[in-house]
Amino acid sequence: MQRSHVLGLSLAIAAVVSVTAYAQKGVFFRDDAVRGISADLVDYPQRMAIPRQGQRVAQPAAKRAPVAARLAAPLYPVTEDEVYDVDSFGRNVRWLGLASAFINLQPSCPKPTSPDEYCEKIDPTPGVYTSFNFNDAARVTLPKYATNSLLCYWFSPVLTLSYQNPTAARVTGRFRYNPTLTIENPVLSDPSLIDPTTGAPFGGQLLTSMTSSERFEESLEPGVTLNERTRDSTVCMAGFISHKSLVQNYGLTPAQADDFFASPTTIRLNVSGSVQYVSAASLVFGLRIVGD
Repeated sequence: MQRSHVLGLSLAIAAVVSVTAYAQKGVFFRDDAVRGISADLVDYPQRMAIPRQGQRVAQPAAKRAPVAARLAAPLYPVTEDEVYDVDSFGRNVRWLGLASAFINLQPSCPKPTSPDEYCEKIDPTPGVYTSFNFNDAARVTLPKYATNSLLCYWFSPVLTLSYQNPTAARVTGRFRYNPTLTIENPVLSDPSLIDPTTGAPFGGQLLTSMTSSERFEESLEPGVTLNERTRDSTVCMAGFISHKSLVQNYGLTPAQADDFFASPTTIRLNVSGSVQYVSAASLVFGLRIVGD
């Protein structure tokens, strides 16, 4: 049975290293390749949606049957310049479920005790970093008509880290993670719809980034072990997907965006990252979905 309580982490970074150290450890801090468009920031998605050189551009979709439900009319006479999000303005929040993922990073991985528990073996060699990547670590499946015009997340990690320096010199312990969401919806199965981030058909799903990735550092003296626990939450801004972003960022027509919100949707949480001079870590990621 999935443990579906939502937890959190605080944004704490201690002992920031010098620019030289960043350059030396660039392999650890290299940014992930762009994985999806983030609809959570108002201006960012429009820039990301510009086709790259040689990339196919979405062609007009074939005529579709009338959609089952259309975007509800605005409740109040507000403009985009005034509030930006006209579609959801004044509407009540809809609670749409939650899920949790439990990830352990440690020298050995015992058999998991629940379906939402995962583990990655840490390389004990001093200075070597271990990367991890868990797809579909937690998920929420929504029925059709679950929301009117957008989906938002409350993302709440709890991180318990054990840094360790077994060497005779000062080192820097590092930890980073990057969450993304895979969104599955039957409207995205239309082969004429092209994902602007890949140049290929969506194939029934799209990948969106989240404004919730973090990096941590700790300066460690020789022989030191340091335990740290952080918790906090991040919440959505423009939403991880919306009627507006489907049209402006992903090339759907307004009717197709209507059909998207009239169809069942599954949201899957993916978490990737890496550690260095970390002997063990317990990562709990709570994901709550809300709509309008």
